[in-house]
Amino acid sequence: MAIPAGRSVVFVTGNAKKLEEVIQILGDKFPYKLVSKKIDLPEYQGEPDEISIQKCKEAAKQVDGPVIVEDTCLCFRALGGLPGPYIKWFLDKLRPEGLYKMLAGFEDKSAWALCTFAFCPGKEEPVQLFRGITEGHIVEPRGPRDFGWDPCFQPDGFDKTYAELPKEVKNTISHRYRALAAMCEHFSSQANDNGMPDTKKKKQND
Repeated sequence: MAIPAGRSVVFVTGNAKKLEEVIQILGDKFPYKLVSKKIDLPEYQGEPDEISIQKCKEAAKQVDGPVIVEDTCLCFRALGGLPGPYIKWFLDKLRPEGLYKMLAGFEDKSAWALCTFAFCPGKEEPVQLFRGITEGHIVEPRGPRDFGWDPCFQPDGFDKTYAELPKEVKNTISHRYRALAAMCEHFSSQANDNGMPDTKKKKQND
């Protein structure tokens, strides 16, 4: 189900830095207006896709309209993909230094950052997922400390951490950028291909 042209979509976040980054990456490519809203969602457990779907369904129920929810994972290869979706709690307790020290006993410091944007057009509607992955490795923290685990993640092909990279560079290679690019492409093509009123589209989909 498409969103009618010019319609706003609620982006569930209370993180001003994240909102700023998303808006910077989207630019004018996204055909709908993004409105941020802080909603307290349950901390679901499970695989990343399952968590994203559950969060998005709950947000759509609370907003009673179209919503976008983002979920971010930082996955250490040596730990079988952990901390993964629980990175927020690991970071809260350990800080970037602790994340780096978690791999002290492992030769393999490689990791991948996964971002999933989940979109739901409304209550009881199906959820669509858009994913982006950036490969890298965990290093001793370097750079500003104002954005989560960025100081200890160094993307492959760069000699700087996410935190040290200029925003305009990070925002062209990050996991968030790749997930947003996939979402933008989907909605832009949908907006271009379906110029008909939403009611007609709904009838065709029924």
